Amino acid sequence: MKPSSILGRYLIKQIIWNFISVLIMVLGIIFMFEVIDLLRRVADRPDIGWGFVLKMVVMKLPRTLDMIFPFVMMIAAMVTFQKVSKTNEFVIIRAAGVSVWGFLLPVLTAVFVIGAVNVGVFNPIASKMLEVFETMDYQLKTRNPKAMLFSDKGLWIREAAPDGNVLVLQAKSVRQENENTLFLHDTDILELDHRSQIIRQVDAFMAVLKNDEFELKDVNVFEAGKPRKALNKIKYKTSITVDRIKENFIDPDAISFWELPKTIDFYKKSGFSVVKHQLRYMSLIASPFMLCAMVLVAAVFALRPNNRRGGVMFLIVGGIVAGFLVYFSSQVIYTFGLNGYIPVFMAVWSPILITFLVSISILLHLEDG
Repeated sequence: MKPSSILGRYLIKQIIWNFISVLIMVLGIIFMFEVIDLLRRVADRPDIGWGFVLKMVVMKLPRTLDMIFPFVMMIAAMVTFQKVSKTNEFVIIRAAGVSVWGFLLPVLTAVFVIGAVNVGVFNPIASKMLEVFETMDYQLKTRNPKAMLFSDKGLWIREAAPDGNVLVLQAKSVRQENENTLFLHDTDILELDHRSQIIRQVDAFMAVLKNDEFELKDVNVFEAGKPRKALNKIKYKTSITVDRIKENFIDPDAISFWELPKTIDFYKKSGFSVVKHQLRYMSLIASPFMLCAMVLVAAVFALRPNNRRGGVMFLIVGGIVAGFLVYFSSQVIYTFGLNGYIPVFMAVWSPILITFLVSISILLHLEDG
């Protein structure tokens, strides 16, 4: 059955409408609990108003939604399939000579498009909202309403210099005070040759990153066989930007789908591990297929040609449990990939492929039955 046919458009409208309804309901529940949790956190903070609380909760919603998005789609699919089964529409469709695969094609098409739009359009918006949330969360913790970026965990950056050498920068703390300027305290720079031998070490009390340039202040320069040299300041040209450094402290979830390839390429050139970012990027690519896999799981449990056999509640609970097991196993395998135990491709795609194969096998069995 073609998605553009009358029946195909009807099924697409059903899945989209049920998806929106479930999404609004779930977002409402999440919003309520997030507001309650945040109000508990700021109970002793008279300086925090309702506006800050509501904005912070709204900024966090995309992160929570990203975690439960497959469940939302699966529940929407179960509602859709249960409705067409209860009203005997599925029986009529099958009697008209449409196979279960023809029935599922419009639904899977609509779900795949929803997943693609979520990745390509809403993910960049959600990543910016998550970045705002992390900044607001830091402002809340530090009681500093002007804080934009800060880390007391330290910073390590490796960069290739134009002369073929390598610069390794280490700072004990980082602070951002405006959009384009970053302050790094207790900063050390090691200049290494192509054999990773130290050419010289530059220690500075503070460094400022602005306009593609590091300016180090109160500097001590150490070179083998030479006395220590004290300088007021020294400058280094750099391709490192404030946004790149921010990504050291921001979760890959807060980086836009369209920006992830540049970030991965940057870290590869800098010599740092990119597994976390590669997993995030590939999982976003695979997310429309994961949504389709969850729809197939819903079809196994909710798409029934005969409702007189009973056990509807058992099937609904079974579908939810099965969806949870799929999600849980995918997260476990994802963790294995994050720790380097299995390749990135396998960590992302193997749960989806297994879910597809198992669901299709069961549906084939039911179709033959």
